[in-house]
Amino acid sequence: MNKPTSIKTSEEVRNRLRILAHERGTTITELLEELAARELTEAEREQRAHEAARELGVEYTEQVQQVGQSAWAKIRTHQDAAA
Repeated sequence: MNKPTSIKTSEEVRNRLRILAHERGTTITELLEELAARELTEAEREQRAHEAARELGVEYTEQVQQVGQSAWAKIRTHQDAAA
């Protein structure tokens, strides 16, 4: 197991994490680990975009990259609005 550390956040966020963890029958630590593992980094999104383009037989051009980034921005906006 990795060495534990602390993350500073507001009481409101901590309380929300506590509720979410409780509802899932887990701990805040495990919840945060799950959330961090599920969210892709920019580099991971870029790698997956290259792989998807290759599988689809599409050349990964700057224009394709911009369309993909725009799509991810819309997805994040939608996720933020739903939260």
